[in-house]
Amino acid sequence: MNPTIFLLSAARAMVPITLAAIGEIITERAGVVNIGLEGILLLSGLFSAVVSLATNSILLGVLTGVFVGLAIGALHALISVTLRGNQIVSGVGINTFALGFVVVVLISLYGSYGQTPETPPIPRIPVAGGSISYFFIATLIIGALAWWALFRTKWGLRLRAVGENPTAADAMGINVFRIRIIATVLGAMLTGLAGAYLVLDYVGYFTKHISAGRGFIALANVVFSNWNPLIALLGGFLFGFFEALAIYLQIIYLSPSHQYVLKMIPYIATLVIVSIAMKRVRPPAALGKPYSRE
Repeated sequence: MNPTIFLLSAARAMVPITLAAIGEIITERAGVVNIGLEGILLLSGLFSAVVSLATNSILLGVLTGVFVGLAIGALHALISVTLRGNQIVSGVGINTFALGFVVVVLISLYGSYGQTPETPPIPRIPVAGGSISYFFIATLIIGALAWWALFRTKWGLRLRAVGENPTAADAMGINVFRIRIIATVLGAMLTGLAGAYLVLDYVGYFTKHISAGRGFIALANVVFSNWNPLIALLGGFLFGFFEALAIYLQIIYLSPSHQYVLKMIPYIATLVIVSIAMKRVRPPAALGKPYSRE
């Protein structure tokens, strides 16, 4: 096994998990939970593929994925923040809707229950021993910027205050509803970008199972990172490492029975790591609690 190629594979695998986790960290730091990441990955990936195939434009495909994330984030914010609905139920609804909707679109447009045709390939950056995705570089930059915005700016201080004690933040003149809505939409947009990456870069086409639990692994990465974007980069690479390991072992062991067991490696690793991390984490105090003025 070439170590460079293996590390590049891990770097590719970490991108969707990390982008979605960073987006969810921003959302949860403001006190809103969005467990609909799996659904956002599916829907943004689907529409990224559809637009990219129709226009032969990678850029439009990526922008479409981000826009789909924005739209779903706005819907979740409307239900969870403005209408003060149950945030978990809203997220489950997004996931459930996505599972059925993608199949309907695949059948209607391509006559397929499983996948779309291949999308236009994204150029890569040549490096020694292989190539690297522009999305990987963007993920590192986004993680660093998210950390700076959350912990080194006045906006980040206000956002974290809203997630810890929205009543006190409101009394200080901070618009709790506006910050929560912005955080929810921004987080979903990053997850939409992750969905576009899955289709246009990582896999090369859309399948109805393309998310493969990555949205839930991203939620686990949020906990592992203790709601810190920089640690989420490390957590994302760790989970990407186990996914790359599983793929490598599947190549070695061609037996179908072995492959199904090997596919479980990233998920088992997630359970173990999060179980250990749960002992030291502290979520925002107002996480998942709708706010209303008395």
